[in-house]
Amino acid sequence: MSDEVPTARVSDLPADAPILDVRELDEWTAGHAPTARHLPMSELAGRMGDIPTDDPLYIVCRSGGRSARVVAYLTQQGFPAVNVAGGMQDWAATGRDVVTDDGSAPRIA
Repeated sequence: MSDEVPTARVSDLPADAPILDVRELDEWTAGHAPTARHLPMSELAGRMGDIPTDDPLYIVCRSGGRSARVVAYLTQQGFPAVNVAGGMQDWAATGRDVVTDDGSAPRIA
C-alpha cells in the first residue's frame, strides 16, 4: 500500500473550499481560516459523526504532517479527504485570510 495521500497546495484551493482544521484548540484559537471547521486530531476517532461530508474535504494542520495522517485515516474510512500541503503556515504565507473568534490579532501557532 502506498503512503501517498491526496494532496493539494494552498494556491490550488478554491476560495470556498470546505476546510477541516485538525489542530488543537490553542492553535485554532490563535488563528484559523475564515471558513474552516474545527475538529482536533486528538478527538477524531470519537467524533466521526461530526466530520463534514463535503467532497472533497480539505484537511489542514500547522504544516501538513498531522493533516496527512488524518487524510490517510479518513480515506481508509471512505471520506473524500485531501491534505493541504504546508498547512496553515503556507495558508498565511500565500496571503490567505487568517481570523480569530475573539477579534485578537491572528497568528499561526
